Amino acid sequence: MNIADEQYVSLVSFKANGSPKPTPIWIVDLGRDAEGHQQAGFTTWGQSWKVKRIRNNPSVTLQPCDQRGVVAEGSDVIAATARIGSTAEFDEVRQLVKAKYGVWVTVIKTMNTVRSLLGKGGQSDSAVIFTITAES
Repeated sequence: MNIADEQYVSLVSFKANGSPKPTPIWIVDLGRDAEGHQQAGFTTWGQSWKVKRIRNNPSVTLQPCDQRGVVAEGSDVIAATARIGSTAEFDEVRQLVKAKYGVWVTVIKTMNTVRSLLGKGGQSDSAVIFTITAES
């Protein structure tokens, strides 16, 4: 199963007290690492809570879901490790996200800009990329 083939994925990161916090994300395939582990990436606003949680604990789980984060019944949970990627990786992932999700990228960027102007969110230009290595 290639989790990056899914349209939406529930990314579960963990709070400082260990409680899980699921968030639906877009995800793209980054191939395999030198050890053959599946890699995937996503972008997010640099000040988001998931960034803070992953910086504190890089262990995450992934599971197919819908756009609201409702996980697919009977789907497998994938244990993974997340890390902040380099600038080059960010550019690669951003291009892959644009290719996979098309016009929705522009829609979300516009919504984020409006939210920022209203003081309710961040700009996409402060985004970070995480690469996820699935443990097999």
